[in-house]
Amino acid sequence: MLIKEKSFYRSFCLLCLPIVLQNVISLSVNLTDNLMLGRYAESALSGVTAVNQIQFIYQNLLMGIGDGMVILASQYWGRKDTAAIRKAACVAMRTALVLMALLFAAVSLFPTQAVGLFTEDAAIVAEGVRYLNIVRFTYPFFCVTMILLAVLRSTEVVKIAFYLSLSTLGINFCINWLLIYGHWGLPRLGAAGAAIGTLVARIVECAVLLWYIKKKEVNLRLKLRDFLHMDRAMAGDYFRVSAPIILLQSLWGVNTALQTAILGHLTASAIAANSMASNLFLIVKTVAVGAASTANVMIGKAIGEGELQTVKDYARTFQVVFLGMGICCGLLLFALTEPVLALYSFSDESRQLARAFLHILCIVMVGMSYQMPVNSGVIKGGGDTRYVMKLDLISIWCIVIPLSFVMAFVVKASPIVVVWCLNLDQLFKCVPAFLKVNYGNWIKKLTR
Repeated sequence: MLIKEKSFYRSFCLLCLPIVLQNVISLSVNLTDNLMLGRYAESALSGVTAVNQIQFIYQNLLMGIGDGMVILASQYWGRKDTAAIRKAACVAMRTALVLMALLFAAVSLFPTQAVGLFTEDAAIVAEGVRYLNIVRFTYPFFCVTMILLAVLRSTEVVKIAFYLSLSTLGINFCINWLLIYGHWGLPRLGAAGAAIGTLVARIVECAVLLWYIKKKEVNLRLKLRDFLHMDRAMAGDYFRVSAPIILLQSLWGVNTALQTAILGHLTASAIAANSMASNLFLIVKTVAVGAASTANVMIGKAIGEGELQTVKDYARTFQVVFLGMGICCGLLLFALTEPVLALYSFSDESRQLARAFLHILCIVMVGMSYQMPVNSGVIKGGGDTRYVMKLDLISIWCIVIPLSFVMAFVVKASPIVVVWCLNLDQLFKCVPAFLKVNYGNWIKKLTR
């Protein structure tokens, strides 16, 4: 039955809203770069977009590492076992730092090749390398911030993430305005100026978060020594839960990067149009991302408390909430299309393509806002991480990517048709999501 108690919806909103706002503002850091560079030069915008695909893959991997910890830790949070949560946090942080070191080394040794994966245009590659040579230094700060925020989220502490993202956006905007265009007598740096703004913002963000954990955080009382000694039993539990999620998130990041690469190898206008459309789509999509993260914590906590009937009632109610949110988000994206397009100094071809892409994404938004929170929020939060991995492996790598490559490079279809193909999974995954959550077995106890 559907839940009618106001306390459920209050808890959902109190958790979801700060996560949504934090994600909106975090993504707005990239959107700020895009908007300002779109007025500076289209080649600079496209170069930064190419580099941001590397950042997107990295961010998805960190999200996978963090989400695995949240799913495990939220069940321990339901039992109020904070010592176990600290052990899980140690495993997640060490895993993330190893990933960060490998990526940093790769883009430092092969910057031109890294950017060249997404475009063949020499001018775009040159701008992308200028941006990458600076922005790579954000990786360690971003790594620590993402994992620590995931640790806090598992204990229902989410407001700090919003305040951090707000400060990051402000710092990034101010430095971008000064250094991209060369205001107040400063050098006109273009893409390099945008990278400096992002780097300074990430350093401040990480420093403030560390101060907050040291001085204000009361649930876990995290200390540096908590990250120095890894518990082997917890590491085994963590990787059993997290391995499918990390694989899933990495493949999702590669999938998104491949979408950019496919469109980028079609026309120069397509990559610029996709940059604008995808950034606006990602911002509106944060509602579904926030809903999924909230469902992770609420479902995991209820399982940890042993309230299995409550878990089932949560799942039924969440589905109605997610569908309503999807319809509202689709309408919002449609309403924002023309006002946001007016902010870009695009060619006519790029503008027409961006408008068409966004109209497609308005429809995609409705299906995605249902299936993604159900699959990645409710079912994954219930402990069944392998199901979500299998579903995405089949839908993305056996259907979406092969179909898109054929349409782009064999059939030579228009970018509009290719964008439809690239987003089909967001619609047809609604069917298995509905069947699994209502009739399948997905509730699994993960704690010892």
